[in-house]
Amino acid sequence: MKDLTDLHRQYDGGRLPPGQRETTAFPVLSKGETPAVDRESWLLSVSGAVETPRTFSWEEFRSLPTETHRQDFHCVTGWSRFDCTFTGVPFRALADAVGVTDEAVHVMFAAADDYTTDIPLEDCLHEGVLFTWELDGEALPADHGGPVRVVTPHKYAYKGAKWVTGVEFLTESRPGYWEKRGYSETANPWREERYS
Repeated sequence: MKDLTDLHRQYDGGRLPPGQRETTAFPVLSKGETPAVDRESWLLSVSGAVETPRTFSWEEFRSLPTETHRQDFHCVTGWSRFDCTFTGVPFRALADAVGVTDEAVHVMFAAADDYTTDIPLEDCLHEGVLFTWELDGEALPADHGGPVRVVTPHKYAYKGAKWVTGVEFLTESRPGYWEKRGYSETANPWREERYS
């Protein structure tokens, strides 16, 4: 297991970012209702500036390299949960599987509830970015984004799409759901980059 709970040192900050409070609970926050997505029918479409666009079934996705990480989770609403254990496919492994072209600079994640979020490709390649299907040794609950969500421990959690179904490699930035509504493009918790 990779322990990434010290990544705050990369940002010259304490483990608990400013303006956050620690909780052992895991509140559920989403833009709407929890969509019905089951593993058997789940698909992940990967498109855009890649050499080999692909759509992965659950079985194909699970055949990609897998890692388990211990990470902290920071919500833009002001709470942080320490020592979450996530298992899944690192973003880098997905990128390697499709061959990202030199033109790609950003990544748009899309979800089953029509949620989208945009992250610079460089930030997606951070070792903590994971497509996870397991939380603390159990299948990721549907209300937390199961069967698969993205986690971004170096960003506020709205940058990690729940119920992820699409990954588009972009040649320029394009705002996602919350970015269009005034939330920060960069979302760095240690700089309190909550809003634009």
